[in-house]
Amino acid sequence: MYFLYRMGLLDLLRFGKKTEQIQSFIERGATIVDVRSSVEFGSGHIKGSHNVPLDRIKHKIDKIKKLNTPIITCCASGIRSASGASILKQHGIEVINGGSWTKVNSLVQIR
Repeated sequence: MYFLYRMGLLDLLRFGKKTEQIQSFIERGATIVDVRSSVEFGSGHIKGSHNVPLDRIKHKIDKIKKLNTPIITCCASGIRSASGASILKQHGIEVINGGSWTKVNSLVQIR
């Protein structure tokens, strides 16, 4: 039981740190790249975000680099955005996985 409690507490601490990192990226003028499909993006998205579906992200590396800003990736749950962030990181782009677009949107609204 103690172990489960401790793991829960550690998870909460990591979540708080990630939120701080995302907020820091937002304050630095990050561009939000939503890696969901265009249909998903059309049903709701963060104002000002760019839609680059995950299956197209490798083809958009140069365009993303030209934005010359840190990047926050997002999607529906955080799984595809983690993959997108990994791809961008491999190409030398400063990026963080923001997780779900609704979570990132709530952080953008705070600013």
